[in-house]
Amino acid sequence: MLRRCLDLLAPALERPGAVVVDCTLGLGGHSEAMLTRFPEVRLIGLDRDKEALRLSGERLAPFGERATLVHAVYDELPEVLDRLGIPRVHGVQGVLFDLGVSSMQLDEADRGFAYAQDAPLDMRMDQSTGISAAEVLNTYPPGELVRILRAYGEEKQAKRIVSAVVRERQREPFTNSARLVQLIRDALPQAAKRTGGNPAKRTFQALRIEVNGELSVLERAIPAAVKALAVGGRIGVLSYHSLEDRLVKQVFAAGAASTAPPGLPVVPEEYQPRLKLLTRGAELPTEEEIAENRRAAPARFRGAERVREDVK
Repeated sequence: MLRRCLDLLAPALERPGAVVVDCTLGLGGHSEAMLTRFPEVRLIGLDRDKEALRLSGERLAPFGERATLVHAVYDELPEVLDRLGIPRVHGVQGVLFDLGVSSMQLDEADRGFAYAQDAPLDMRMDQSTGISAAEVLNTYPPGELVRILRAYGEEKQAKRIVSAVVRERQREPFTNSARLVQLIRDALPQAAKRTGGNPAKRTFQALRIEVNGELSVLERAIPAAVKALAVGGRIGVLSYHSLEDRLVKQVFAAGAASTAPPGLPVVPEEYQPRLKLLTRGAELPTEEEIAENRRAAPARFRGAERVREDVK
């Protein structure tokens, strides 16, 4: 959905001196497209993955000082803007999020994100910090594992899977993904394995979200990004599962709603919406986009524009 992202951001990024933040730099595809299409824009790219920063740095090198790449998680956006001398409140014209796992992380077997190939159970987007998925499986109490699988993976068979995990980790700690995938296949009833693709995908999603704190980070990051937008600035968010999309929807809807008490004949400015929604619900990828990149199939895109300053 690259073209849709660019088209939505265009009215804001075509302004002189525009600054855009790519909060999920990855391999730099979106950033390269923005720097190419908007020749006056300055880009700030954030990523917690040091290898992604190295590779995207090589890709964006031809743009010179127009691109500033920073090792940071996207909820650190306010601090990054401070360090770069950009006002953290209403200081940028565009923000883009492309959530979830990058293609590079999925394709590198030793990262442990993909359930289709055997690999160490790591799943950390920043391998220099935090605990791995194996540590979560081997050390978390059973009740906490059930909560994670239900809340982050929407896994209906969470208790059955966790019972098998606890039994197996006592025999031998988990280290690799193939053993976990096989355990999940063996633990699930036949009916649960007939629909929904690979039966391990929900568990792997839940572990990845837990390891990287993805939802708690996103809960902080989206409001911070909205706050950083100048009036007329725009934000676009690509999400890949319902938990992410629901959170983005809630923040955008709250910003686009009036907070005035009912019955006021005239709504004062401080009660008027701060955002205008630019997408009707969540936009889905086209059949052509899915045919070109099957990983785009679950994508959901939402956009909004900052329409007024905060009233002090």
